Amino acid sequence: MLNNNYNMDTLEQTIEKGKEFEKRSMGKMTTSDRLAASKEAKALVLALNEFYKESKDSEIMDLMKLITVKKKKIDKRLAYSFS
Repeated sequence: MLNNNYNMDTLEQTIEKGKEFEKRSMGKMTTSDRLAASKEAKALVLALNEFYKESKDSEIMDLMKLITVKKKKIDKRLAYSFS
């Protein structure tokens, strides 16, 4: 089970953390940094999804899409690290 602190945050706090994550530079990351970022992205998307289920706000969906794209890039780089 993934322990995340995003379940206790408000919608505004979670959106702010999502925007900060999306803007963060992913260059020069170590493998452990990539693993942590991938887990953080997953936790953010899951938390945002809970808010989206209730509000159906397109801004939340757009942010989830941006985070997911970034997570896929990170995961792709992780796959190269382990092969």
